[in-house]
Amino acid sequence: MAPLGDPAMRKLFQFWLCPYSRKTRLMLAEKKLDFTLVFEPVWEQRPDFIKIAMDGKTPVLIDLNGTVMAGNYAVTEYLEEAYPEISLMPESISQRAEVRRLQAFFDEKMASEVTIPLVIEKTIKRHLKNAQGPNSNLLRQAKQAVHHHLEYISFLVDRRRWLAGEEFSVADLCAAAHLSCVDYLGDVPWEKHELAQDWYSRIKSRPSFRALLSDKVPGVSASSHYANLDF
Repeated sequence: MAPLGDPAMRKLFQFWLCPYSRKTRLMLAEKKLDFTLVFEPVWEQRPDFIKIAMDGKTPVLIDLNGTVMAGNYAVTEYLEEAYPEISLMPESISQRAEVRRLQAFFDEKMASEVTIPLVIEKTIKRHLKNAQGPNSNLLRQAKQAVHHHLEYISFLVDRRRWLAGEEFSVADLCAAAHLSCVDYLGDVPWEKHELAQDWYSRIKSRPSFRALLSDKVPGVSASSHYANLDF
């Protein structure tokens, strides 16, 4: 475990299939900022980590100047304002509002209905003492709910080039981060949602996505097509 306060490097505390951490990784890569990943076993609730993240959740970013940003939205806004040279937000106020609306949709609704249940049941439960096996009802509900979110993505990209409009934005990274977690676990029915698949393929081909495609979750194999750009 790397020390918390080393100012010589930018550090991101995260764990394998945390969609919020993945969004942050994508933002950092898109903005061409060097950083070091620090694996944080959030289920352990380490006292040292709680000191910098009171809710015990990832992501937590420690910047080169020692600034500590904890929390999904705080980290996102910080990176956009601290490093505006490569912007991931549109210029107009209305389009920025749309990006934030979509972020909230995927980070809250998709997270609660799809991403978090699948990640907890298929990965995190392995590390919890006295935890029972995966809840089949929760898994079934999440696998059904993912269709709704893929349909919504298809609806958006059928009318726009990217999710929030004509410009690539944090909204795209946010939705892709969630889908990358679900896709790792093999639970995205791409064959039934071609427009969403085409949009995801465009993002998956971006250089910022390469590191995510090489992720390995101990004890959990990635789906056979996870790292393939042509899937």
